[in-house]
Amino acid sequence: MRLQSKNAKIYVAGHRGMVGRGIWHHLREAGYTNLVGRTSDELDLRDPHASRRFFEDEQPDFVVLAAARVGGILANDRYPADFLGDNLAIEQSVIQAAHEVGVERLVFLGSTCIYPKHAPQPMPEDSLLTGPLEPTNQWYAVAKIAGHKLCEGLHRQHGDDMVTLMPTNLYGPGDDFDLETSHVLPALLRKTHEAKSRKPSRPDGSDAPVTLWGSGEPKREFLYVDDLADAVRFVLETPEEEIHEVAPDGMLNVGVGEDLSINDLMTLIQDVVGHHGPVEHDESKPDGTPRKLVDTSRMDALGWTAQTSLRNGIEQTYDWYREHEEELIEA
Repeated sequence: MRLQSKNAKIYVAGHRGMVGRGIWHHLREAGYTNLVGRTSDELDLRDPHASRRFFEDEQPDFVVLAAARVGGILANDRYPADFLGDNLAIEQSVIQAAHEVGVERLVFLGSTCIYPKHAPQPMPEDSLLTGPLEPTNQWYAVAKIAGHKLCEGLHRQHGDDMVTLMPTNLYGPGDDFDLETSHVLPALLRKTHEAKSRKPSRPDGSDAPVTLWGSGEPKREFLYVDDLADAVRFVLETPEEEIHEVAPDGMLNVGVGEDLSINDLMTLIQDVVGHHGPVEHDESKPDGTPRKLVDTSRMDALGWTAQTSLRNGIEQTYDWYREHEEELIEA
């Protein structure tokens, strides 16, 4: 059942993270005021009993599952059991509780890392499980695949209205800028800013160099977080039969439909930051998947497209980073 009433109770799981916060603010701006959220200190979503009590007490009409343990290549490699175990536990706990109390619709947020390393480009939803995963993020990917399959299974077996959105690489205000755990765009934005800020500059007057992992040749697609929030609202408001007409498995890619190399991303970030210095490649580090561009034909058919250009999104993200730089470094 689609979202129609502005008074409907909507539970946003993970509302303090970058994605959940964006969804929360976007829904409020759209006039939905009956929003429910809990911090991880207030509710451990890995605990199925605590989650069930929460759902029984609050009785949400709609659920957006944006809570997850996330991180870049380095974090995935260092903490494989945590990325697999924590995400499986969160998904099982929340999705099962939503089923048991009979929510009207649940939107589960996955990730395009679920697709095979050498999936056809752009990647269609039906390429899922057709080949091996990228080893550097397989733990997170397996968990997200399981979450989608649980939603699909509950729809097939019990008729539950559950939809999975597979967003491409996300970025925006509130992103993780910790170089140990961040994804490529915020990591490069911070590195470039710090290289420009380093004093004194090099003897020739140029800024300090920025080190780029790998060859810089892999291509990536980037989606601004506010666009994903708009896609979530759009899907919540779309009739179930329209969604399943274009997506029988309940899975929808969310992207912008174009990508660029990491080297070209680096050039764009240098231009936004105003960095005039060399870029050095550390080719001892992995490249990851060669290309990740999603096929957005299903969302296109429903009538939704992203609105934020990559440059505009990076500029807004950089403004936010400079405003919060001191607290981010102290953290």
